[in-house]
Amino acid sequence: MKDVRVVAFDCDGVLFDTEQSNRAYYNEILNHFGKPTLTSEQFAYVHMHTLEDSLAYLFNDKKSLADAYTYRKSMDYREFLKLMKPEPELVPLLKKIRPRIKTAIATNRTDTVNWLLDAFGLNMYFDLVVTSSDVQFPKPHPDLLQKILAYFRIKPDQAIYVGDSDLDELAARSAGVPMVAYRNQSLLSACHIESLKELETILDV
Repeated sequence: MKDVRVVAFDCDGVLFDTEQSNRAYYNEILNHFGKPTLTSEQFAYVHMHTLEDSLAYLFNDKKSLADAYTYRKSMDYREFLKLMKPEPELVPLLKKIRPRIKTAIATNRTDTVNWLLDAFGLNMYFDLVVTSSDVQFPKPHPDLLQKILAYFRIKPDQAIYVGDSDLDELAARSAGVPMVAYRNQSLLSACHIESLKELETILDV
């Protein structure tokens, strides 16, 4: 990590505490169709995967899945933004590392990530945002990170990826990008951190 030029972040669980909002979002859809609220196993899945994969996981036949998509489009996502909490060390970190080090987001979110950044005034702090809508194969495939590497024209070891899930670990490994595991000691990574502030030492800023 001597020549890090780009820091890429996962969104949910790293930039933001989104557990409450994600749980409320999917429970709203489930409850609308008379289904019980998320189990622990279901929540673990939807918290990491794309909206497309998550709805297919929760609604396992074509008609109910189509109905779930239709209902989802009618929902006002702004109601769930107020349940999200940005990590307290995030903005101070981004102010310190930029502009010398570029910053990016690699997330399995789709069309909601821009609303999220707008709501908290964070757009100015990221040079590139890559969502599952921007690639053919989202995490755990390496496509999100490979798109970031190509955009900045850097080698894999000139970036780091800050993530907190198994999908993040697999994507980083496949892309050859060193991973910094955030609050998850079970992940295989270059290093583990419990606070985003620790990145200041890692990046020597």
